[in-house]
Amino acid sequence: MAMSSGKTEVLWPIGGIVLLLPSTALAMHIAEGILPAPWAALWFALAAPFVFWGLRDLRLRSEQVPHFKPLVGLVGAAVFILSCMPIPVPSAGTCSHPCGTGLAAILIGPWLTVVVTSIALVLQALFLAHGGLSTLGADTFSMGVAGAFVGYGAFRLARRLGAGWMLAAFLAGLLSDWATYTVTSFELASALRGDGSLSTLFVAILAAFVPTQLPLGIFEGFLTAGAYRFIYVRRPELLQKLAVGGSS
Repeated sequence: MAMSSGKTEVLWPIGGIVLLLPSTALAMHIAEGILPAPWAALWFALAAPFVFWGLRDLRLRSEQVPHFKPLVGLVGAAVFILSCMPIPVPSAGTCSHPCGTGLAAILIGPWLTVVVTSIALVLQALFLAHGGLSTLGADTFSMGVAGAFVGYGAFRLARRLGAGWMLAAFLAGLLSDWATYTVTSFELASALRGDGSLSTLFVAILAAFVPTQLPLGIFEGFLTAGAYRFIYVRRPELLQKLAVGGSS
């Protein structure tokens, strides 16, 4: 099936970044073949409705706001770049990384964040050997669904409770990052525990990420707050066009 020009507008800013990145990198996300087939299929089934609803949201909002798709593409490019920054985790034999989904969620909403995250993950799996196609559902659910909805929920709740938008943006970045790795730990523990204790393996995997993910989440909180402030001060009209974060 041919891809529509509208969807191409979303993909090209992200895809273009691939050509600018080094060809070698440390592996990230849940790698190909780690999850047994039934678990991989389960996470695909859980992530798919969020992707489909996000595509519907993209279509509806694009009809209302001119040039909306290129803005979504730019946010997707930011998610792609941020999630391509591997930080080795010696205690786990893998890598941590920022996610960017907290920032994306408060700019374009959680549903569209799931869409751009899934696209970023596909490109990373195909061209950078990060993650894999069989684990795409699990990676999308942890980084896209959990990260986006926790980040967006934290932002809206903080604003409702009277927090300033800088603090709200910081919490969105911080909690979306930590939520991603909490869910990733659960995905791995539930699929790999065998006859062992789910809670024991979950805590062990989560603890392995703490040395890097604890400070990395704080860093992503400041990054999200700084990026949101930059847009708020320099290009406030973009927040009005995106109509999610805004100055509320």
